[in-house]
Amino acid sequence: MLFLSAILLKMVYRRFVEIGRVAFVRFGQDEGKLCAVVDIVDQNRALVDGPNIRRQAISFKFLHLTPVVITIGHGCGTSAVKKAWEKEGVEEKWRQSTWYKKLQMKATRKQLSDFDRFKLMKVKQRRSWLIKMEMGRLKKAQNK
Repeated sequence: MLFLSAILLKMVYRRFVEIGRVAFVRFGQDEGKLCAVVDIVDQNRALVDGPNIRRQAISFKFLHLTPVVITIGHGCGTSAVKKAWEKEGVEEKWRQSTWYKKLQMKATRKQLSDFDRFKLMKVKQRRSWLIKMEMGRLKKAQNK
């Protein structure tokens, strides 16, 4: 029995599909937008709604669950979702997340020209050289 309780304490998944779970749409017409799960249609689809997305059923395969959960009722309307969205400050929480920052960085790097990528490479080389030199100085100081 002790072994079973140890397994239950170490759950692999932390984010579950639930009413009010905010999700990031990864594929399809609304790719890159946030939505909230309003209802679960079946084992493959959820009814989603949000300020930037129309109310629709989306496959779980197209959704990436975020850690943010808003407090809404089962099958509530668009206006209730919008009010809860603003009350919980979902947009601010999303913009502060590292996930959002990584997406922004990826989009910025995608727009770089060849010369911009070359300049970035040279800056990285310079930074690496400075770190290497400083590490050498610290090692010398430590050996003395």
